[in-house]
This record gives sequence, structure tokens and C-alpha cells, in this order.
Amino acid sequence: MGRLCVEEHIREFLETLEQEKRYARNTVEAYRNDLTQLMYFAQNERPTATQWSRVDKPLLLTFVMHLRERGYTASSVARKVAVLRTFFRFLGERRIVDGDPTATLGSPKVEKHLPQVLSADELVRLMAVPLKNNTPKGLRDRAMLELLYASGMRVTELTSLDVDDVDLQAQTVRVGREGKRRIVPIQERATEALTQYVPRARAELSAREGERALFVNSHGDRLTRQGLWLIIKEYVQRAGITFPVTPQTLRHSFAVHLLSQGADVQSVQHLLGHANLSTTQLYARLVETTESDGAERGK
Repeated sequence: MGRLCVEEHIREFLETLEQEKRYARNTVEAYRNDLTQLMYFAQNERPTATQWSRVDKPLLLTFVMHLRERGYTASSVARKVAVLRTFFRFLGERRIVDGDPTATLGSPKVEKHLPQVLSADELVRLMAVPLKNNTPKGLRDRAMLELLYASGMRVTELTSLDVDDVDLQAQTVRVGREGKRRIVPIQERATEALTQYVPRARAELSAREGERALFVNSHGDRLTRQGLWLIIKEYVQRAGITFPVTPQTLRHSFAVHLLSQGADVQSVQHLLGHANLSTTQLYARLVETTESDGAERGK
């Protein structure tokens, strides 16, 4: 494939996702990786195909088979196929290709697993660990854990927060990127933890003047996704929780516990920032399954 030409089309597509559709940076990078992988595969498999218009369904089917042979899971392959469909739709709209080779391209069936959540006892144990450390780091970590559970926000949304995104008086936090922002109410415990962290502990951690990040590391820089994962992993071990817990687990727990308390699915969808109601309904299924199991045990 003509490398410069096809790379330019990928760049234009990614710019559209980021600037017009307001996709998160991590999502755009994932799209970039998937399309670059296809580009290199096509160059090796069919050197004479120098334009995207030469990429047909048989070549894409060979690409999908190549992925399965290399051990990619059904969910990973399905995600890559979804990216290809979006990309070729873009190429069609720009009249770069005449037809869409992904129109009838099959995708592996993916079994949707119900998310794992923390029990009330496990949550109490997890939140209690940073309370034992009344230092700036301990106050920061308690505020992060409480806020994650109180808002159900994604890990990137939490690490992207600035100080002025939090309104302690109104007990709300402004979450998401420009154009896709939402206001999420937070519980009393999270408000209290932030009240203890922001005025004193954050100032001690943030050595650089003008740093806007709400959560900072020991160097005064914005805390990263990887840093947050490591912090949670440490507290999970210290709390004696035996299964893997990630920031996403706290998001799952937030949704399931809200639905268990009678919240409607549409309200939870808004709080989580889900584009599709079907994603939120997975949590409702988990609540129904749990309640059904409990009723059976009570007979």
C-alpha cells in the first residue's frame, strides 16, 4: 500500500474522532493501533494494494483469521472489526472508497460477562485502609477511593479532574471532556474526604505553582492512570480482598448498588456517561441475578 497516502487517511480519521466527535485520547490511540496493524498486514499480504480502495472483503477476512490464529480473544477481534467498520464508513463519506468492504463482514460473537462488584463489607474494608495513614498521601488516597465509588467515574475521568471541577458546597463534580461533560452528585463521605484533602494535603503534595490537577503524585505532577491502578492494588491487598480490583470495579459497584437501592436505569446511565442504554442494562441484569439467587436461598 502507498504508505504516505493511507497513513494520511488514518490521520484525518483520527483527527475527526478527537476534534469533532470528542473521543477520549485513549480511545483514539486504540483506533490508531488497530488501523496501523491492518495497514502493515495489508502491505505484507498484498503489496500491490496501494490504496484503501484496494482493500476488499477477502483481505479483511484474511486479517480476521490472522488475528484469531495469533490468539486474539473474540472480544478483541470484535472490537477491531468495529473499528474497521467505523473507518471504512469515514472513507466512504469522504469518497475515498466506492464501496464498504466491511458492510457484510462478520464479527465473532462475544459473550457479555456480568461485572464483578465489591460487597458492602469489602467496600468498608477497602475505604478503611487509607484512614490509618493521616498523611497527605493517605488523605489523597482516601479522597480518590471515596470519589471513585461515589461518582462511578472512569479512571481517565478521575485523573483528568482539575480542582475547579469539584464543587464541595453543592456536593457535585464536573466529569468528562468539553462537549460531553456531565454533573455528578457525590455522597457525604466523598465530600468530607475531599474537604480534608484539598485545602491542606493537596497543597503539600503539589510543589509546582499553577498545577490545576485535583490529584497529584509525590512530585507534584498530575497522577497518571498507571499510578492510580498501583495505589488501588496496594490497598486491595492490605484490605485482604482476594480477587483483582481495578478502578472499573468501583465503577461497577457504584452502578449495581444504586440499582439495588431502586434507582432507574436511565438515571444510572446518565451518571455513568454511557452512550447506549444496553451497556447500563448489564448492571440491571446483575442486580436481577443477585436478587433471584437470594430469593432461592431464602426458600
